[in-house]
Amino acid sequence: MTGPRDRQDAPPLFHGELAVPEDLPPERIIDGEVVERQPEPIRPRAAVATVRAVVTDVATHPHAKTAARHVVYVGAGAAITVRRAWDGRTSARLKRSIRAAEALGNTELMLQLEDRLAAHRAARHQRMIAIVELPGRAAAAAPKIGWSILGLLSGSGVLIACADRNIRGIAVPFRTAGNILKWIGLTVAVAWGPLILITPWVVVCGTLAVLWQVGRSQSTLPTWVRPAGQEQPAGDDPITPSVVVVALRDLGIPALRKAIKDMGDAGAAMLGPIRIAGCGDEVDVKLPSGVSTLEVQDRRRKLAENLGRHEHELHITIPKEARTVRLWIAHSGALDEPIGPSPLTYDLELVADFYTGHAPWGMDLRGDPAPVSVFQRHVLVTGKSNQGKTASLRALALWLALDPTVELRIGDLKGVGDWRPFDGLATVLIQGPTDEHVIQVTEMLEEGVAEMERRLVALEQSGATDGITRDMARKPGSGFHPIVLIVDEAQVAFMCPVKSLDGRPYGGSKHTSRYFMAARKIHNQGRAVNVMLWQGTQDPTDQNLPKMVREGAHIRGALYLGTESQSKMALGDAPVDAGAAPHKLRDGLDRGTLVVAGPGVKLPAGQPSVTIRTHFISGEDGAAIAERARERRRPVTTRAAAAVEEEHRDLLADLAKVMDAGEKVRLTDLVSRLRELAPSWRPYERLTATMLRAQLEDREVRVTNTGNVLRLDASDLPI
Repeated sequence: MTGPRDRQDAPPLFHGELAVPEDLPPERIIDGEVVERQPEPIRPRAAVATVRAVVTDVATHPHAKTAARHVVYVGAGAAITVRRAWDGRTSARLKRSIRAAEALGNTELMLQLEDRLAAHRAARHQRMIAIVELPGRAAAAAPKIGWSILGLLSGSGVLIACADRNIRGIAVPFRTAGNILKWIGLTVAVAWGPLILITPWVVVCGTLAVLWQVGRSQSTLPTWVRPAGQEQPAGDDPITPSVVVVALRDLGIPALRKAIKDMGDAGAAMLGPIRIAGCGDEVDVKLPSGVSTLEVQDRRRKLAENLGRHEHELHITIPKEARTVRLWIAHSGALDEPIGPSPLTYDLELVADFYTGHAPWGMDLRGDPAPVSVFQRHVLVTGKSNQGKTASLRALALWLALDPTVELRIGDLKGVGDWRPFDGLATVLIQGPTDEHVIQVTEMLEEGVAEMERRLVALEQSGATDGITRDMARKPGSGFHPIVLIVDEAQVAFMCPVKSLDGRPYGGSKHTSRYFMAARKIHNQGRAVNVMLWQGTQDPTDQNLPKMVREGAHIRGALYLGTESQSKMALGDAPVDAGAAPHKLRDGLDRGTLVVAGPGVKLPAGQPSVTIRTHFISGEDGAAIAERARERRRPVTTRAAAAVEEEHRDLLADLAKVMDAGEKVRLTDLVSRLRELAPSWRPYERLTATMLRAQLEDREVRVTNTGNVLRLDASDLPI
């Protein structure tokens, strides 16, 4: 409800001299006098807040920002001009260069600069002497100059007098010179006043204009005065020498910071040329004396953030030059972009050659293709689970399948179908994670060892002195054609606890381990007769990837790993010490990114490793590539995993079947009978009398030894 006080047309009611509101109750009206309304007191906090708001509005106004920017231009131009003038008039530049060379430990350059400094000082001394002697020389030359002018005017007058045939012509040059001096004096007298008034303004304005232009073109503005829209977005700063030096200076290494400060030239002498390298920039940094490359490597994250990048966008490697680090700085976000499909998926005419070809594995960080030569090279690919290990290894095998001379034998101990496209391409394809599958994969490697030994004997008998020849190796199925044994998830084999009938474990890292010994033998001598072993494994440790096996691989690639110690197990100590860092990759985000070391890959000059972003080949594309490979090959019947029911035989039951009651048989004869009973049972194929005795003793069955002949009595069988 609106009262009379709220209505604009309601005049105040006066009772005498006191204005009384109409809606005021009578009991609230008391006698008194009119008191002027006192102004409210000023509160200090409110005043401070008001002043702060006004100052903030003025300081952040676009016009104030523009004015400050132009003032900064003038100040920066003055600093640059003063520095240039000082460098030009003094030996400051040479002194800075000498300090930089000394900090870098470049003695030869330092001595050359000191010679130049001595020559500069000698020349300056001569100039100072000349300046001191100038007044005396000028005074000594003044009479000569005066007589020369007098002679010139007199000679001119004589010539004029002769020409006019009038003796007064001699005074003409003197009168002309006097008139010139008079007009010069009059001109100066008239223009002197305005000149005195205008010259200071012209000099000041001209100087400010020049300084403004110098500062505008050659200085870096602070962020708070940059024009709108020109602020550099975070993480996308251009890589310039000053940015690199400042990032190194703020790295937290006291010796490096002091050296840069002593150089005086902002540390520019440390840097090589900044080169565009693929999707990033590359620069070599010569560290000053007292700073090790390891100190810089250990601060990779801080250096990357100082450069405005994420840690994975900076790669630090050690080239051949001593005390030098090579920085590769990716463009912001460039490493998150896909690299494109594999040439195997769209180049239908592409073929493989085991001897001279290179597999298109992916691209390096520069964006250049990263081909791989697998000729007589063992391969090891390792990484944490779900990082692209199988896809990387399968991409190499798909390329190799396009060479019809290569025989593939594959054991997939994951068993989820990743290697199914090789059915009909590989002569052996074992897929499954059980102990039975480990046994079959181990036997596949032992068959490879047997073939290797057969080839070595044949090579020795052939009398070849230079190893196998190309013609010998080009015969599929015979001769010395390439055989590549591939074991995916090899850690399953190394960790298998099952023992064979002779008591030897299939897994483990001891000399009794069947898988370990087969892999070691192939690594030692396989490449000489074209028998290669490729392995893929997870989380390398001494238990699931023994040292002697991992160091037998020629090409060693590592995807993301959890620790630096695992990186050293996967690649070796030297590549990791030189900057290889698969443990610095991003879990799940850098899938398919491999750090590769060893021969067979093109390494940058002076670096022991290279980072490759591998092409991803999907299951459908892999099946299409495998179909093209089948068209180039002879038909192959792939031997898959043996049925599980054939994997279990009871030795004592078999002995009871081959022995008559009360019969006493030599163990060598029993071995022959067992082979006849189960010719497809592989443990019986390699069984010997000594091995059979050990197995019987493990089962507490008595074996007699008469005249060094081992025999078994049928009555001693517990069946």
